[in-house]
Amino acid sequence: MMLHIPSVLTAEQVAHCRTVMERASWTDGRVTSGYQSAQVKKNLQLPDDGPAARELGDLVLSGLERSAMFISAALPQRVFPPLFNRYEPGMTFGSHVDSAIRPVTGTPLRVRTDVSATLFLSEPDSYDGGELVVEDTYGSHSVKLPAGDLIIYPASSLHHVTPVTRGVRLASFFWVQSMVRDVSRRAMLFDMDTAITQLNQEVPKSPALVMLTGVYHNLLRQWAEP
Repeated sequence: MMLHIPSVLTAEQVAHCRTVMERASWTDGRVTSGYQSAQVKKNLQLPDDGPAARELGDLVLSGLERSAMFISAALPQRVFPPLFNRYEPGMTFGSHVDSAIRPVTGTPLRVRTDVSATLFLSEPDSYDGGELVVEDTYGSHSVKLPAGDLIIYPASSLHHVTPVTRGVRLASFFWVQSMVRDVSRRAMLFDMDTAITQLNQEVPKSPALVMLTGVYHNLLRQWAEP
């Protein structure tokens, strides 16, 4: 399931992110890549153990906690600490699949990457190129969202970032280990939760809502992993 989640960060929060990122020191983006990804990756990244990444990562995590759509779609068990990248003219990231397991720096934790996420921090008209292109059984999907908006998609997807030809593309990226590993089950639960929310607005006293909500939670109870 590929899903656009709007307004994870406010305009003021996005502006703060850009201010911090402009003052920060950047490093080669290949430092967090596996062997295969490093061969096709050309961008810059904030050091994941630096103060800028930690401050902005906390800001992103707070935004995710407030997003009912993100919680419903990803059903997060663990969220990898958000990372931040920068693409200048000529920079790109070729086709790759994200690593299945990501160790969290400085901890014994490892995160299974069920869901990949990119949070856009540059306005789309401020740079040319830099589209995130995700491939699935229905073809290629090009994504370039307003600043503050998030795209999530299965981490098993082949994807790439097209070369930036003008301006600077800033973004945060991270992964989610979901309580429900299977993407088709997550999609069904998301559709059911969306329907329940809509019915609560349209027919809030319907007895069928109690039954439908019970089905949702019983499926989640059956499919969720500890």
